[in-house]
Amino acid sequence: MQKAIFGGGCFWCLEGVFEDVKGVDDVISGYSGGRRENPSYEQVCTGATGHAEVVKIIYNENIISYEQLLDIFFQVHNPTTLNRQGADVGTQYRSVIFYIDNNQRQIAIDKIDTLNKTTFGNSIVTEVSQLDKFFEAEDYHQNYYKNNPNQGYCQMVIRPKVEKFHKTFKDLIIDLRTQWANQWQWSKPLIK
Repeated sequence: MQKAIFGGGCFWCLEGVFEDVKGVDDVISGYSGGRRENPSYEQVCTGATGHAEVVKIIYNENIISYEQLLDIFFQVHNPTTLNRQGADVGTQYRSVIFYIDNNQRQIAIDKIDTLNKTTFGNSIVTEVSQLDKFFEAEDYHQNYYKNNPNQGYCQMVIRPKVEKFHKTFKDLIIDLRTQWANQWQWSKPLIK
């Protein structure tokens, strides 16, 4: 399994999208890129810690590539607004890719160069930085969209991003029927 770490506004939005991606084993909301050890959500929200809200994506590179994850990332958030996604404003909401190795760094830089030429007219402000540390966010932030689908922010902000992913990347959506069938099969008691 491989890891990718992206920030593109509120981590709930990216988590909601990447949880539905084929080949993604887990998505963990957290904080990276700041100066404080083990920051709390309240501390990060002040903007004083320097952290960004990010997601750590654990994925199977035999099913989905890092480049495909970047394609999704650039499709479901606005990489041209500095320290902002919609009404979420501050450095904690910046567009950022935290690379784990030089291969990820080069793929990210190449992707940004290509998208600047073909789609965004050299207006991408996404930061590309080496990962120093990742701090997992508090439990109530994990699986937020799936646990709170009827909450206002989920309906108005996250749901449209998830729907955009589903519409644009139909071939990369998890087949939930297969997933549920596999979980059900493994949870059945063994009969002798």
